[in-house]
Order: sequence, then structure tokens, then C-alpha cells
Amino acid sequence: MKKFLSFLLLFSLIFSFPITAMADGITISAKSAILMERSTGRVLFEYEADTPMPPASITKIMTLLLVMEAMEGGKLDEKTEVTASEHACSMGGSQIWLEPGEVMTVHELLKAAAIASANDACVALGEAVSGTEEAFVELMNKRAEELGMKNTTFKNCTGLDAEGHLSTARDIAIMSAELLKHEKIKEYSTVWMDSLRGGETELTNTNKLVRFYKGCTGLKTGSTDGAGCCLAASAERDGMELISVTLGSGNTDERFASGRKLLDYGFANFAVAKPNPPAEELREIPVVHGTAEKIMPIFDIPENYLLPKGQETLIEQKVELPESLEAPVEKGQVIGKVKVSLGGGEIGEYNILAGESCEKMSFFAALRILFLEAVSTE
Repeated sequence: MKKFLSFLLLFSLIFSFPITAMADGITISAKSAILMERSTGRVLFEYEADTPMPPASITKIMTLLLVMEAMEGGKLDEKTEVTASEHACSMGGSQIWLEPGEVMTVHELLKAAAIASANDACVALGEAVSGTEEAFVELMNKRAEELGMKNTTFKNCTGLDAEGHLSTARDIAIMSAELLKHEKIKEYSTVWMDSLRGGETELTNTNKLVRFYKGCTGLKTGSTDGAGCCLAASAERDGMELISVTLGSGNTDERFASGRKLLDYGFANFAVAKPNPPAEELREIPVVHGTAEKIMPIFDIPENYLLPKGQETLIEQKVELPESLEAPVEKGQVIGKVKVSLGGGEIGEYNILAGESCEKMSFFAALRILFLEAVSTE
């Protein structure tokens, strides 16, 4: 019996962090993983991406997102002073050793949370936003639901192991993409070393890719007994920003190696193309029964397309506009399309809009026009 138990223990140690095969012979070491392009939301690789797992300190991505949103909403700013509560100071784990009653600015707490993954700083920020950590966690779960994070439940704002505190690689990629919309966060997530308290407290980024990976923009590491070693890594090159999430790696070296391999794969094989609207093909459109004879259309903003690398310059566009329009026409009304194709196959489209309004001609509209013409000729 003892030999059998010893064998089970050895088996679990060897195989608790499975090796995941990937395209082109690349392998990663993680229980769950995903690679996503941020602007399009396209997934380039996934493995067990919807399996709920403890996310460790990657949880703090949601904490940071809500703080960024509170700042944009005017509830906080970088100079807002926050007084540390006894609860915040009791967190343990990664911390900056806040003392009850100690005052720090939101800017200082963001540095501590984003660079050094400080649990006490995260709770202090959550309390600044919502009053208590419990209320802040409710806000975290509400925001997760709004973002479509279907398999995530937060129990705290730090990522410390707690029963039922779970997320998935896909959900983490979704909230990472949302956080990266806030350019301000990169002022913190890309910092390798900094300090607090006049240099007395040194901060070193827990994400080694910030220093050693070209274009790295963040984002967050995590490690607990229950979660293993986790990483949400983001990097931007040539206008394409990738998000790599790996959960449950066996050690910190494995998580960084896996994150790097996923990012390398994405940058080597894909590119983002944003169509340049063909302005030379726009023309004025006649309006039937309108107070104006013609209106000028404008292009809506085209979306990005994720393509195999080398094909981003081969996109073709075809403008489709009607011969005329029937009044009334509202400014911003969809009046045409631009079809986007690659190699003869359609890959998408975007709208052409009315650049101005045009009323339907009526008796009173005609009188008004005649009056204005008469005034202008006097």
C-alpha cells in the first residue's frame, strides 16, 4: 500500500502540469492557455481555455480595470489620498507592508499593485472605489458579467486562494483586452523597477517579460499553491497587440517560457490590417424629393482584420452606393457599404454614412427655401 501511495504521489508531481502541444511543434507547459489578438478579439490558440481554475494574482487585472474606470469617471484621480484600513493591512502575501492609517495616493497604490502585485495596495484601492472589499468584489463580478466572462467568480480582489474563486484563460484574456483599452495602465504595467516612501520601499516588476521581451506592455503574474504559476502577458509590435494567458504552470520559468512562445508564435505568423477607406471612390448622391439636390457620403470607421502575415497588403475594397436616395435622409444614416475581400473572398464590410441631413420637400420647406433665396439676393 505504501509503495502504491508513493507511486501516486510521484505520478501527481510529474503530471500535474501537462505539456500542451501547439502548432509548428511548439510546446507550452500549462494546464490552460489562450492567445488572443486584442483589437479583433480573434483567438489564435487555445487549450482548455474554458476550464475554471484559480487565477491567483491575475485577479488584479479586474481590480486595476475598475480603478481605471473609476478614474475616468472622475471618482478618483492619481492624487487622491487613500488611508489604509486594518483590513487592507492584514492581507499578507505580496505586499508593501501598509500600516493601518498610513496614507498613500492612488498613483502610489497603483504602482504597488501593478508592479509588485501588492495585495494590501489592491484592497486599499478597492475600498477607495467601493467603500469595502466586499462591495468592490460585487462590482468585480458585475463587470465580469457585463464583459461576457461566463466562467468567472471573484471572491476577493487580490487573487489569494479562496473556495469558489475561479476564472478561465478565455475570461482573463477578455478582461485583459478591456484593461489595455486604458492606455494609462501601461504607465504602470511596463515599469521594471520603481520605489515608494522616498526610496525606502523598492518595487520590482513580477513580470520578467517587461524587461526581456520586445514590445511587452504588461500585464500580470500570479502564483499560489492552488493556482500554480500563472501569467497574463501582453505585447505590441507593428500595430498588433497580443494577449497570452497561461494558467497552472509548474514553476515561474515555465510560465514565462510558455508566455513567450505563444507571443512569438503570434507575431511570427499573423498581422493586423486596417483598411484605408478609398476616399477617391466617394461621390455625391442625388436626393429625390429633398430640400437639397445632393448629399456627400462619409466612411464609417473600418474594423481591423487579423490575417496571415504577408497578406495584410493584399486587401481589396469595393464601394457600393445607390444611384439616388429618397428624402428624408438623416446625418449618420447608413446609405452604402464597402465590401472588404482578400484573394477574391469576402472577409468583411463597413458602412458608408450620410454626411449630412436632407429634409423631405414640403410646402413649408419650399417657402423657406424661396424666402432664403430672396433674402440672399437683396
